[in-house]
Amino acid sequence: MGFFEILLMGVALAMDACAVAMTNGMSNPKMPTSKTLLIGGFFGFFQFLMPVIGFFITGIVADAFMSVFEKISSWVSFILLAFLGGKMIFDCVKEWHETKRQKEQSFCYDCEDCVLERSLETETDTLTIGKLSLQAIATSIDALAVGVTLQMAAISADGLAMGVWWSTLIIGGTTFLLAVVAVYIGKILGDKLADKATFCGGLVLIAIGVKLLLEGLL
Repeated sequence: MGFFEILLMGVALAMDACAVAMTNGMSNPKMPTSKTLLIGGFFGFFQFLMPVIGFFITGIVADAFMSVFEKISSWVSFILLAFLGGKMIFDCVKEWHETKRQKEQSFCYDCEDCVLERSLETETDTLTIGKLSLQAIATSIDALAVGVTLQMAAISADGLAMGVWWSTLIIGGTTFLLAVVAVYIGKILGDKLADKATFCGGLVLIAIGVKLLLEGLL
C-alpha cells in the first residue's frame, strides 16, 4: 500500500468528520479562526490515533498467527473497507430518507420563514470541548478497523510503503485540513454537501478495498 492509497483512504475517512464539521460551521457562521482550527485539530488527532491503536492491537494477534494472516490479509482488508464504505453509504441513504420524511411531515426547509427559524435555533448552540470530543471520537471509531487494514498491508507481500507512523499522520493531517475547510464551507453553504461527501467517501473506501483484494489475488 503506497502513498496514493493512504491519501485516498485519509480523504475517505475524513468525510464523516467533514460532514459534522460542516454542520458546526453552519450552526455558528461567526465562528473564530481559533475555534475552526480547534475543530480540525480534534478530528485530525483522533483520526490519527484510532488507526495506530488498531494497527498495534492487530500486530499482537498477527504475530501469533503470522502464516495465516499473510494468506488472508487482502481478504481482511477488502471485507473491512467494503463494510465501512457500505455502512457510510447506508447511513447516508437512510439520512436522506429521514430528511425527506421530516420535510413532508413538518415545516418546509426551503421557505424564508423556516430558514430564519432554523438559523435562530442553531445560533444559540454552543460547541463545548466535551461535545467536540464526542464528535471526534464518534467520527473516528471506524478508523480502528483501518488500523487493522494497515497491519494487513504491512504483513502482505507488497508491504506498507509509508510505515505506520507516516501513514497515520497522513490520515490525521488530511482529516485536519479537510475538516477546517468543511467548517468554512458550512458557514457559507450550510450542510447541503455534507451527506454527499459521506456518500462519496463510502464509495472510495469500497474501491480501495477492491483494489487491495485484486492485488492480493493476482
